Amino acid sequence: MKPFRIDIPEADLADLRRRLADTRWTAASPAAGWERGVPLDYLRELAEYWRTEFDWRAAEARLNAFPQFVTEIAGTPIHFLHVRSPEPDATPMIMTHGWPGSFVEFTDVIGPLTDPRRYGGDPADAFHLVIPSLPGFGFSNPVSGPGWSFHKVAGAWAELMSRQGYERYLVQGGDLGTWVGQILAGLDFEHVAGLHLNFLITLPGSDPQDLIGLSDVELRRLGLLQLFGDDMSAYMKVQATRPQTLGYALNDSPVGQLAWIMEKFHEWADVQKVPEDAVDRDRLLTNASLYWFTGSGASSAHLYYDNAPLLPTAPNLPPPPPALPTPLAVAVFPRDPAQPIRRFAERAFSNIVQWNEFDRGGHFAAMEQPDLLVADLRSFAAALRRRA
Repeated sequence: MKPFRIDIPEADLADLRRRLADTRWTAASPAAGWERGVPLDYLRELAEYWRTEFDWRAAEARLNAFPQFVTEIAGTPIHFLHVRSPEPDATPMIMTHGWPGSFVEFTDVIGPLTDPRRYGGDPADAFHLVIPSLPGFGFSNPVSGPGWSFHKVAGAWAELMSRQGYERYLVQGGDLGTWVGQILAGLDFEHVAGLHLNFLITLPGSDPQDLIGLSDVELRRLGLLQLFGDDMSAYMKVQATRPQTLGYALNDSPVGQLAWIMEKFHEWADVQKVPEDAVDRDRLLTNASLYWFTGSGASSAHLYYDNAPLLPTAPNLPPPPPALPTPLAVAVFPRDPAQPIRRFAERAFSNIVQWNEFDRGGHFAAMEQPDLLVADLRSFAAALRRRA
């Protein structure tokens, strides 16, 4: 394992500004709003802010305040944050992001999770955090070749935790991290003490009786999942079938990469009008910049191709996860496009020890509602301690 520090060359910053200035803009959509994609006026203003006001060096310094490392697993460099708590008995935990996120998602929860004493919490709730970048994302590049299935990623994460000397640890994930987390909990069950998810897809069985007695809220959640498959998963279908073709555009145009990412923050976060309603603008651009500077538009899309059978694309939905003995906690945020139904979840998970539903927040919980996510993780860890 080698210490790592982010240091984007000044020439790359100048190239980004030049490309933003030279953008060949498309015409405005014939319809106002976001229903046909990111509105022209919104994206032009955001791109101009990115070019003239956003301070990458300040963002870079904030990221470099966290200890970072790179290690090679299966021929691929794996970038990760490893932030140890000052509390010697802290609980180890690995946290996995998804797309279009990155390790940047977790920067607001690192302090409260690793050092609760400093943030007015109970020192017993402290965590040692390992936060890797998925293969093909950010500085976990270049990947060694095709075949980075979620099973392979989970095996890499188990190896990563072993290399840190952690014999017993928690697993947390959302978005793609949900699939990695579930597989990791089954693959390394002797070492995984618990699994916490803030995104979970649950499905009824083939028996029509499964739909009888569902509440209005549960029926609405099934409708949202169908809407996701029919309308909101176009990005997934492209990335799961033609990632290389898409990658040329994303790697050549920063505005194209920005639009591809910001559409999902608008659709999946708890917003009223624009993504900045839910997540700070500079944090959004830090995440987008990371994709741009590392050329992750194409390489991150290939992870979808390698895992297409497991992903929720219409007309097919993924098979149910294997039954896991690992204690599970589920955090449900109301603006997430996929919200689980507990009665269906209990079929797949026999050991749900915590299920909390919140009144605000969306898909990017660590960025949108860091306090709620921190409290939920502390509560889960405390529940596991009581059960031990």
